[in-house]
Amino acid sequence: MARTRLTPERESELYGTTLDLLREVGYDALTMDAVAARTHSSKATLYRQWGSKPELVARALRHNKPADVARIDTGSLRGDFLAMVSMADDCQMERDAALMRGLFHAVHDNPDLFQALRDLLIEPELNGLGLFVHRAVERGEISADQPALKYVTHMLVGAFVARQLVEDRPVDQAFLRDYIDAVLLPALGV
Repeated sequence: MARTRLTPERESELYGTTLDLLREVGYDALTMDAVAARTHSSKATLYRQWGSKPELVARALRHNKPADVARIDTGSLRGDFLAMVSMADDCQMERDAALMRGLFHAVHDNPDLFQALRDLLIEPELNGLGLFVHRAVERGEISADQPALKYVTHMLVGAFVARQLVEDRPVDQAFLRDYIDAVLLPALGV
């Protein structure tokens, strides 16, 4: 499918509108017609550019991320994790967490959404975390046979999910920094 050339500003506007609508109506009620109407574009343009609603939503979420985790390299595992946490402010994390909670429900009924999120959002994050851990092993910060290595992602996702469930509070930078120092790094033997 040939993609038309959009200016970065126009692409950003389309992504922002998609996320705004997603927050307002949820994934199931979000339509390409609504995005087209709100952005004064044609539905054909949206389909030509993104191909499907799942692709548009996943790319909008990816675009909304402040930076690529894989580019972080501070020289220490703790520094890498803390730099990752500081990429988004507390307000952004709260807004993103609310979006993701809504999408977690939608992926159960929509395999195309699950695959788009996996390809465009989750896999790049997993690859970035994998680089953090790989470099830490190479630097000797973590033993290569550390049993907790395979649970790094699970522990981080757990922080996001559990805070809301246990404390009915959104995740923020202070909580994540404390979690990294009190749970994640000790589990890894750092």
